[in-house]
Amino acid sequence: MIDKAPSVLPHFFADDTQLSGSSNLANVTAVCRVLEYCVDDVQVWCSSLQLNPDKSELMVFGSQINLERLASTDVSVCVSQTVTQPSDRVRDLGVILDSSLSMRQHIAKVASTCFFYFRRLRKIGKVLDRDSQNRLVCAFILTRIDYCNAVFAGLPDSTLAPLQRVFHAAARFVDDLRPRDHVTESLMSLHWLPVRERITHKLCNLMHGDLTGRCYLRSAQDCLFDIP
Repeated sequence: MIDKAPSVLPHFFADDTQLSGSSNLANVTAVCRVLEYCVDDVQVWCSSLQLNPDKSELMVFGSQINLERLASTDVSVCVSQTVTQPSDRVRDLGVILDSSLSMRQHIAKVASTCFFYFRRLRKIGKVLDRDSQNRLVCAFILTRIDYCNAVFAGLPDSTLAPLQRVFHAAARFVDDLRPRDHVTESLMSLHWLPVRERITHKLCNLMHGDLTGRCYLRSAQDCLFDIP
């Protein structure tokens, strides 16, 4: 059924199966019914297994205006005779996605986690040299900021500001700067790109790797580089 439904795109990762479809406001209900048919066929195909409706999530993405217009529309999907209503947010491979794709909730969570580790690192910071502090910050802080940061492309500076504050705090920690000290020279000496430039660098690496055959994007064979 999935192969016969061109409007539905499947994504598979380990034991996680995702079905996505796009439409205008007038055809949203029809797309939901197609998704139901696909889920039913998947359930029939894996007859020895059972889909868990409690772990099945439904998400509707769109602009704030379109989401408000859909408030009176039934966009639920039935999974194993259980009606699944749209969620306000879902977690996909550790990334929190909200319905408007503002990424504010995910960025807030990342920043909160980073500052949690900062409080732990400060307790041992005085007994560590600069190189050890740098290594710990890269391991516990920068890796969390860089994880899946390609989804931050195009976001305004106000949304990325919490991550940039984490960067400034990291530079102050490594170079033992005061809260009001400038961190520009410190960031240059550490060779740390600002948040927005790190996002651009990630996208360039992905595209260069795919075009040179060093990595593979599932959509590259169709030249659909906007789809992972």
